[in-house]
Amino acid sequence: MKEYRSFVHVYWTVTLGLWLGLSAPAMAVPSFARQTGMACAACHTVFPELTPFGREFKLNGYVLDNIKQITGTDIHDAQTLALNSIPPLSLMAQVSYTHTGKALPDSALPGALAKDGEVLFPDQVSLFYAGKIANELGAFLQMTYDGAADHFGLDNTDIRYAHHLAFGGPDANAHQLIVGVTLNNNPAVQDAWNTTPAWGFPYSGSSVAPGPIASAQIDGRLGQSVAGLGVYTWIDDHLYAEITAYTAAVVGGAHPLDSTQSNVVHGLSPYWRLLYEQRWDRNSLSLGTYGMQTKVHPGNGTALQGVADEYKDAAVDAQYQFIGENHLATFLATYIHESQTLNASIIDQFAANPSNNLKTLKLTAEYYYQRKIGGSLGYFSTTGTSDALLYAAAPVVGSANNSPNSNGYIAEVNYLPWLNVKLQLQYIGYEKFNGLKVNYDGTGRNASDNNTLYALVWLNY
Repeated sequence: MKEYRSFVHVYWTVTLGLWLGLSAPAMAVPSFARQTGMACAACHTVFPELTPFGREFKLNGYVLDNIKQITGTDIHDAQTLALNSIPPLSLMAQVSYTHTGKALPDSALPGALAKDGEVLFPDQVSLFYAGKIANELGAFLQMTYDGAADHFGLDNTDIRYAHHLAFGGPDANAHQLIVGVTLNNNPAVQDAWNTTPAWGFPYSGSSVAPGPIASAQIDGRLGQSVAGLGVYTWIDDHLYAEITAYTAAVVGGAHPLDSTQSNVVHGLSPYWRLLYEQRWDRNSLSLGTYGMQTKVHPGNGTALQGVADEYKDAAVDAQYQFIGENHLATFLATYIHESQTLNASIIDQFAANPSNNLKTLKLTAEYYYQRKIGGSLGYFSTTGTSDALLYAAAPVVGSANNSPNSNGYIAEVNYLPWLNVKLQLQYIGYEKFNGLKVNYDGTGRNASDNNTLYALVWLNY
């Protein structure tokens, strides 16, 4: 048994080392660099996008380290403590400028316009603990101050335990797998690929510019309002499978939960993920599927009991990466289909149809030269069932023809003078916004009026 454990330890050390060798000289925070002694380029193409090595590091529970440990043992020589001597802490700061094609209406003066262009200093500031807690146990914890909302709170968090097993004989031909447990607060934040919503493109964007009226539940609507406990396995560096159950964990507002909250999960909501990845030379290709089935109380002044709305989200995704010494290229694709049964919203008169659907497509191509300069070009589209109440007409945020349909493109240029500093210029262009190209809200605002220029200084330390 001792020889078996030694073999597993050597296997994973060699595997991770080989992937580091294939990457040019985590998670996107310096906490992991401090813990591992490796530059950011080991785990990232350009942060926060992960390399194959970065995905292995995350799936292994964030525990790989290369610094002095504070250890303890019991009378049976079993380890009882394994602490990093230097805590893996880091700080992120973002400063941004947002300009839309047409200024937004003033919120207090009818007929007046707000200031044309807005600087957020800061846009966000985050403190991270990201790394090893104990042997086989690690975490990614983020506390964030949001400049637009003037609010400080717990952001994306993933605490995980990962244990290594081998079967088929303790030798070089044995099959290797990780069996893990994840505790997190955002569906897909635990995922190691950049095709799922929590870590998908765009990796940053304006928090003050208007956005389309509709999105699937799994596409960011439940972040930080749920808690999930799940199990996963990663077999032979190829096959990933996960099942996680989520329940409501809303913070802020009235407690216990009551009608002042909105979009509150009822009972347990299962999330599933299945993916296959193939790696060769400096390439990797993954094909996957994920989804979630959830019941939700609309809230917004209605009781959080009785019948609930039901959402069934099913998605397919694909990712290709080439990581050369000078050239890096990534292609991302995600398609989400959501079926909605709106029993509660019909009773509460929030929706006109008993059932609706949403379909979301996201395509992205990225290229970087020497991790210094590059950019991305993305296409997005959301289509779905028209609903006179759910997508009602309203200035800026509404739909004159009660449609959720929106589509457009995202063009982005990034310059990284250092691996932990990103200067970003992003432009979002809308071909259609909330159903129409012209006068989409019924008050004369066009889709192109929401075209957004977003400049960002992104610092990680």
